[in-house]
Amino acid sequence: MAQAEDFTFVVGNSDAGMRLDTYLSQRVFELTRSQIKKLVQERRILLNRLPSRPAMRLREGDVVTGAIPPPRRLEVVPQDIPLDILNEDPWIIVINKPAGMVVHPGAGIDSGTLVNALLFHCRDLSQINGVIRPGIVHRLDKNTSGVMVAAKNAAAHHHLSIQFKTRQIRKRYIALIHGEMRGCEGVIEASLGRHPKERKRTSIHTRKGRNALTQWRVIKRFKGLSLLEVIPKTGRTHQIRAHLSSQGHPIVGDPEYCRGKWIERIRDPQIRDRIGMLKRQALHSECLCLVHPRSGEFMEFNAPLPDDMAGIIQFLSQHGEGHPSEGKGGR
Repeated sequence: MAQAEDFTFVVGNSDAGMRLDTYLSQRVFELTRSQIKKLVQERRILLNRLPSRPAMRLREGDVVTGAIPPPRRLEVVPQDIPLDILNEDPWIIVINKPAGMVVHPGAGIDSGTLVNALLFHCRDLSQINGVIRPGIVHRLDKNTSGVMVAAKNAAAHHHLSIQFKTRQIRKRYIALIHGEMRGCEGVIEASLGRHPKERKRTSIHTRKGRNALTQWRVIKRFKGLSLLEVIPKTGRTHQIRAHLSSQGHPIVGDPEYCRGKWIERIRDPQIRDRIGMLKRQALHSECLCLVHPRSGEFMEFNAPLPDDMAGIIQFLSQHGEGHPSEGKGGR
């Protein structure tokens, strides 16, 4: 059985005044901030041999002791599920996630997820996120397709997590929305939080919202529809879907944010029927850029539009309904 790894740190002058949890997060890369907080609360991390609090301010000469718990035995079963791998090395694996695949096990879901597939393909995933989410540093919604990166060791996980937290990682999405956006490009800046009545939805109408910013640019316009390039500058849950819906332009096929009779507003019956065949939101993570955690190299990964979205866009264009956006919006 694996043993816990003990650590001891003596606080220097330059770190005096720092929070205990912040101090440890900069020294124990194997643990996340939330894990550190939990260990402090469980009295498994001590300050001067005494229990403390995550927010305790440190003084020069303080002694911080504790142990990194051994990784728990994996309970998620590896499954031989095909993966569209865009890049892989000993540090990271980048995949093109298909729509319909859940990223990790959760309530009522214990198989068929991306994590199940990754565990079969590469047994050396980072264990920082525990049993259920090994290697996962970010997520895509079940019915959003496109580029995702996973970490294969603790150092890579920590490095990528910092990049996401400091917004160094760049993401670009393609979305087909209802209505025609005004102008060629713009920014949606509206705080997001849990919907006041529906806990599975995100909303701008919330008491405890967090700042959220989404850039958009029109790629092509259709009668009653628009194809957008979308760049989220923050990473809130359902950010793109909730922001576009809040502007009166929900994503086509979105079961949570495109309720009502949006599809009936499309006058052409052929287009209306074709749109109705889409069984998920028309949102695709087209591009992800990051700094490699080992080499420091700037890397860009791209995933082509999946057949369902590409087919609809081609159909719309062939019907003569589409035209390039004016000015900077063209592509």
